[in-house]
Amino acid sequence: MATDAAPPGIDRPGVDAWLAAHVPDAVPPFTYQPIAGGGSNLTFRVADAPGHQWALRRPPIGPILATAHDMGREVRLISALAPSPVPVPACAAFCQDPEVTGAPFYVMDFVDGLVIRDLASTRTMTREDADRATDSLIDTQIALHTLDLEAYGLADLARHGDYVGRQLTRWRRQVEAGPTRDAPLFFELHERLVARKPMEQVPPGLAHGDYRFDNVVLDEQFSVAAVLDWELCTIGDPIADFAWSLEYWANENDPVSFLRDPPTAADIFVTREEVVDRYRSRCGFDVGDLSYYRVFSWWKQACIAEGALARQIEAARRGSTGRDPAETARHIDALLEHAADMAVGVL
Repeated sequence: MATDAAPPGIDRPGVDAWLAAHVPDAVPPFTYQPIAGGGSNLTFRVADAPGHQWALRRPPIGPILATAHDMGREVRLISALAPSPVPVPACAAFCQDPEVTGAPFYVMDFVDGLVIRDLASTRTMTREDADRATDSLIDTQIALHTLDLEAYGLADLARHGDYVGRQLTRWRRQVEAGPTRDAPLFFELHERLVARKPMEQVPPGLAHGDYRFDNVVLDEQFSVAAVLDWELCTIGDPIADFAWSLEYWANENDPVSFLRDPPTAADIFVTREEVVDRYRSRCGFDVGDLSYYRVFSWWKQACIAEGALARQIEAARRGSTGRDPAETARHIDALLEHAADMAVGVL
């Protein structure tokens, strides 16, 4: 529930004053409620005295990589996409001064609706509801992948081409920059992925980087009302981006998943194979290298989790409580082992 106390990441006097000065119609006092979901940038629901609501987003607490958690980049993306077919929250204000609360942050409209995070959030849904949500999720991702980058001022967001090559370099560097333990499988898989990297088959598009039910808000008709969490968005290979999303789509009884409690494991959802068929038939893209991109996705997920593990270890050193680093390490090992299993016959 919302509270008058400031949660970690919010310097209440500084943020209160800044909101009152920069967010139209914002009336103090404010309350701040951490929003569940995600293991990186922090998001808070902000409410003012009359009950108006916004979402405030800032980088994680603790050491971060120099090129990570760029709030200005997220602001640029949601601002550019506002008139596009991809629904996003409207940006209300952007604070570039880290003195206000320890890091830059931005404030956007709060989009109310259903966020499917886990099995519990699907309990009131019917098969028809799940199918509408699935279709909208797929169609919105296709709109993202086929967006005219020039028309929306995003053609210079990143380099075009060699998306997977760039990602392989970036995420290996992250593991090397924040070493937490000896995990040679990271580097063994990296070398195999580099050696078997396929040629890109479709034009570069906007790759969200973490597109899934957990990062969209659904309206009452189970259509996507807003796409959230633009931290990892870049210009890239749409098939690689789709493969990443696909790994969040757990089938019932899958032995391991990106998520600890995957909502799509509910029997009201279609299988992962059906999701592939719908994406391919609607966008017309060649998805022949999907098996490679799926292995790459599991390796990348392990790299991202290793960065989170480094922050958890640092937080534990400072005496903070939170997710057990040993549990996270075991999860990362399971991700790497699954990637290695999937690589048989592919890499």
